[in-house]
Amino acid sequence: MLLFFGGSFVLFPRTAEEITHRMLDARSFDNWCQSLALGQAARAAIERVRSSPPSRRVQSGRGNVSGNYPSRKMGVTIQFESHRNELARIYELESDPNVLEYYDQPPKIELDYLSKNGKRVRTLYTPDFFVICSDSAVWEECKPEDELKRLAEDSPNRYQQGEDGQWHCPPAEAYAHPLGLGFRVWSSAEINWVFQQNFIWLEDYLGLDSINVDEAASASVMALIRANEGITLLDLLQQAESIDADDIYTLIATKQIYVDLKAERLANSDRVRVFSSQEIAQAFQLVTQVEASTASSSAQIIQVAVGASVCWDGEIWEIVNTGATSTDLLRSDGEFVELPNIAFEKLIQKGKIQTISGREPSTNKAEIEEILRRARPDDIKEANRRYEIVQSHLEKDAPTCPTRTIRRWRNQYWQAEKLYGYGYLGLLPDHQKKGNYLAKVDEATQAFMLKFIEEHYENLKQRSKLRVYQAFVEACKVHEPKLSPPSRITFTQTIQERAGYEQTLKREGRRAAIQKEAFYWELELTTPRHGDRPFEIVHIDHTQLDIELISSLGSLAQCNLTSGDATHNLGRPWATFMVDAYSRRLLAVYLTYEEPSYRSCMMVLRLCVQRFKRFPQTIVVDNGSEFHSHYFEQLLATHRCTKKHRPPAKARFGAVVERLFGTANKQMIHELQGNTKITRNVRQVTKSVQPKNLAVWTMGELYELLCEWAYKVYDQRQHPALGQSPSTAFTEGLALGGSRLHCRVEYDEIFRILTLPAPERGQRKVQPGQGIKISHIYYWSNAFRDPEIEQSMVEVRYDPFDASIAYALVRKQWVRCISSHYHQFQGRSEKEVRLITAELIKRKRDQGKDITVTDKELAQFLSSTEMKEGKFLEQRLRTVENKAVIQKSVIVEGDRFINNIDSSDSTLSPVASTEHELDESDAYEDRQDADEPEDLEFYGEY
Repeated sequence: MLLFFGGSFVLFPRTAEEITHRMLDARSFDNWCQSLALGQAARAAIERVRSSPPSRRVQSGRGNVSGNYPSRKMGVTIQFESHRNELARIYELESDPNVLEYYDQPPKIELDYLSKNGKRVRTLYTPDFFVICSDSAVWEECKPEDELKRLAEDSPNRYQQGEDGQWHCPPAEAYAHPLGLGFRVWSSAEINWVFQQNFIWLEDYLGLDSINVDEAASASVMALIRANEGITLLDLLQQAESIDADDIYTLIATKQIYVDLKAERLANSDRVRVFSSQEIAQAFQLVTQVEASTASSSAQIIQVAVGASVCWDGEIWEIVNTGATSTDLLRSDGEFVELPNIAFEKLIQKGKIQTISGREPSTNKAEIEEILRRARPDDIKEANRRYEIVQSHLEKDAPTCPTRTIRRWRNQYWQAEKLYGYGYLGLLPDHQKKGNYLAKVDEATQAFMLKFIEEHYENLKQRSKLRVYQAFVEACKVHEPKLSPPSRITFTQTIQERAGYEQTLKREGRRAAIQKEAFYWELELTTPRHGDRPFEIVHIDHTQLDIELISSLGSLAQCNLTSGDATHNLGRPWATFMVDAYSRRLLAVYLTYEEPSYRSCMMVLRLCVQRFKRFPQTIVVDNGSEFHSHYFEQLLATHRCTKKHRPPAKARFGAVVERLFGTANKQMIHELQGNTKITRNVRQVTKSVQPKNLAVWTMGELYELLCEWAYKVYDQRQHPALGQSPSTAFTEGLALGGSRLHCRVEYDEIFRILTLPAPERGQRKVQPGQGIKISHIYYWSNAFRDPEIEQSMVEVRYDPFDASIAYALVRKQWVRCISSHYHQFQGRSEKEVRLITAELIKRKRDQGKDITVTDKELAQFLSSTEMKEGKFLEQRLRTVENKAVIQKSVIVEGDRFINNIDSSDSTLSPVASTEHELDESDAYEDRQDADEPEDLEFYGEY
């Protein structure tokens, strides 16, 4: 069970074993306050934080990814405004045993400080967190390092960096100090990104006990590690074939075996070393450091002997004489240098003189790659020609005497051979270094030109380059002193060199600049990856498919229309995809005529659990209203799933699922008759090629085809970004990351009820003899006959696809409730009822009557002939087609498709028998409608 309280969802575990948070009770809080000798003012401030809901709800801005994190320690969802800053801090607070409690968005505090110009500033400010530790209590503000540096320049009296590198906020510290509390500015520079990713990897195992691991398996793993201290995680997983990867990760999470989680990423299993204890790991590290130090020091030993070669300042020198006071060096071109032995030894100690064999291979390789990268095709041809010429002169005792040019080429060959190990590199001509490439424009003109371009070209006027150049020439004439303008080509090239995100942002705005923004997902540890394993990051999004659909004969029959009636064009359907970011596998697909809503989100989550018995660890969504609904957040919080919102107008944050939409249209939809690809050139579309006139596919047929493509064709086809099929990547990822069977989610009655929405306020009052009322419709269950239940408020859920069914939480059990007019409402969607309710209210308002709508009036309208006309008929046809998709819910099992949800599953599995339901619904017909008015309610976002 789960409640919503002031911006955070409070998780109520189903069993006592699931309780993992450890918030302070009243007695523990009193003892904690006494241990710190806190005064009454401090206690009042802390109790205000502990008893208050979050002071605001965070939102995604232009560049931040916000969301909610289901905290095990606190038992509520914690908001974060940035997944690379605040969420990182949440992970550390969750894992720190010294942290007892922490609260997001605590009540505002007042700051009083002087601005940069000396003006006094008093403002109310909301910190990011309030943290209660075993030895202190502090407010915390989390900010990126670069933003803190900028704020320190703009507001030096508010943000300051101490000598130790720690950031401070003096006005906030001045507010907290009299209370005996603290204030801390937490910079992103303090984040250990390796630990962050390891925390995400092990999060499913936190809170588990080592006793969950079989004793024999634990002993086998320990014996294998003790016999091979420092064994890599990959080798451990492979050698312990009879042991599940989940057992190994559980032992790591419970510290039964040791991995340095702050230095080695578990995702890189081939490089992670596993030890039996932390002490042995430290000893292993000390031994490795001593060996490395010895190896590095020996690499600096240079044998000083006549005939030996050394590298000095990038040139090869041969030692020709070693005396008591000096050492003589000879370069390949005949240059002779005599160095005092003291100076020679200092150059060796500083590393400026190195032995040829002592040069690092990685450095040679990097230099070789750079030389070859600079070489043009003509340079390669010239080097080949030179090699053929000097080949016979490479031996020192060559029979013929080479010319001066050939001698130079030969010396270059020998020098490159000593320096890089490849003499061929010395024959490459270096023409790109020839000539004068220095700027011809003087510094004053260059500076004026850059400033002129920034002011007159990089603005919203959209002036052309030619017009700006003409204005620039005139500006140079009147400039003091007068300047000589460069050519138009130079001016244009300068503009082109400045092209990119910043220039597009200034000229065309933020939306246009997105296309110029650098696309990244995995550049460094601070940038978010697309997950290290399956189910770590999952994307959900919607798109309208490029195809027109028609009604089926079955839907016409259900709407009591004869088969002779023409098929109805029902428009383009909406598809909802749920994609695993790691493997690019489509976990679930859903098709509907309705625009994106919570119902689509609910269905893909149902299908995902139905197919894989797993719930994602993190779900990435956009800022659509359906993803902000309370019941969607409740469902995620119940299954401890973190929700992240992509920044507005930042489609690249969802590139995984966005590109898959295009793939589905290109590979499948555009191959079908009735596709709307031609409408891109709408002026060329005639009646004969109009997609609406060519539509032949129905919703059910298209859904079966879409499932076959998603779960079979696309799933088995090699993905260009992975080098393997999504199915293979998914399977291998589960083998490496663990199957995590303890996170299994059963597709049972409880789960299906949790995926149902709740009406406004979530509760309804049980009216004696009538039941609960949801959207003008009464629902009854025999459980309501209990005198203690009558007149009480109960939690309720309703089925958005069947208005005849609702559910109520009575005595901690969900009971099925039947509507007062079961026959009329059976199979009617929430959207149909909403449409009819709006029509009845409009008619009553036009007639000047009371706008109260009863369930009897709704039932009568559903039975009227008006339901077979206009918008009501079209909505009815779409509802029936959507129900057909829900009933099919096709999934892949092996190489065949099976129907995994029967016809009764759209209303969830019944609690009472059908006969009993019909009897009760008939008994309702004769009951008098209640006089209690109820305003029109809209449940959820459409």
